[in-house]
Amino acid sequence: MALALFVKLQLAAVSIKPNPSGGPGTPALEKLVNWLAAVVLLGCAAGLLIGAAQWALGSKSNNFSHASDGKQKVLYSLIAAFVVGAGAALINFFYTSGQAVK
Repeated sequence: MALALFVKLQLAAVSIKPNPSGGPGTPALEKLVNWLAAVVLLGCAAGLLIGAAQWALGSKSNNFSHASDGKQKVLYSLIAAFVVGAGAALINFFYTSGQAVK
């Protein structure tokens, strides 16, 4: 009985093999994702500049709340830029790690 169930489960196994050239519009989607990453990086640069200015002005005027908010904006902008830059490597790492699971 257990052997029959095992064989049935093996026959019903699902396999996923991504093929970027398999579907229509893949080059356009890749261009869209690259454009979106560029827009996000521009937003990170703007956030970094705004945060740095707020940090500097808050420090000079002894407004520690604004200085702290500026530091947070700088940190969040840097973290977001790191995630955008490392995104493809992280996705590929977890994809290949998931393929090792049997």
